Amino acid sequence: MPIRNAIVLTAFSLLIGGCQHFGGEPPVDLRQILSEQRPTGCPEQDDSCPLVNIDTQLFKNEPVLNALIDQRLREMTVVSPDEQVPASLEGYQQAFLQDAEPGWSSYLQAKLREQHGPLLVVELSSYIHTGGAHGMPGRGFINYDREQDRQLKLADVLLPGKEGAFWRVAAKAHQQWLLANEHDAAFSRQWPFQQTANIALLREKVLLKYDVYSIAPYSSGHPELEIPYRELSGILKPAYLP
Repeated sequence: MPIRNAIVLTAFSLLIGGCQHFGGEPPVDLRQILSEQRPTGCPEQDDSCPLVNIDTQLFKNEPVLNALIDQRLREMTVVSPDEQVPASLEGYQQAFLQDAEPGWSSYLQAKLREQHGPLLVVELSSYIHTGGAHGMPGRGFINYDREQDRQLKLADVLLPGKEGAFWRVAAKAHQQWLLANEHDAAFSRQWPFQQTANIALLREKVLLKYDVYSIAPYSSGHPELEIPYRELSGILKPAYLP
């Protein structure tokens, strides 16, 4: 299948530095990079035309963060155990369209969700449809500390020995989520609480986002659990409490 090469990954760069500004912090200088490719000759109004849509951001003077975003987006393209992480997003676009059948689509996105203090919280999203009733969506976060120039994992922000306490608080948030959504005991037995790697250190709360089919059926989308920081006193390191 020939691929229309007129659009490349950086074809629609939009300078929006100075627009991303949260809560008094200095604005973040970044570029939004948009790309959508279809096979040659496929009109945009034809819904059956395969496509790859990439909407990401490039942060000025943050090469480590930019590399993390690129890596995570490439990892999100892997939807079966026998697939390998592509070497580049451009190569992924070409390979996907070469193999695509009518109706296939792939959407990848990275956007700055929040900025507070030295932290930049980037949310990652994907939706890949390669046949069947629906596609497979994915979500993730990068909590990036600009002062330390690195990504923060859960272990980096917890006090020593407090991982179990953190997940016990999360389990309580899960019980509140069940009540708020009127899920009964049978639901909770079928979809029990689990841990998740998708954790965002937001300004007012810690957000846990779950993949589809993890703690709820596909129709529930990506369930979210919210933990106010007041419930994490003595669990998170003081530097990460408001």
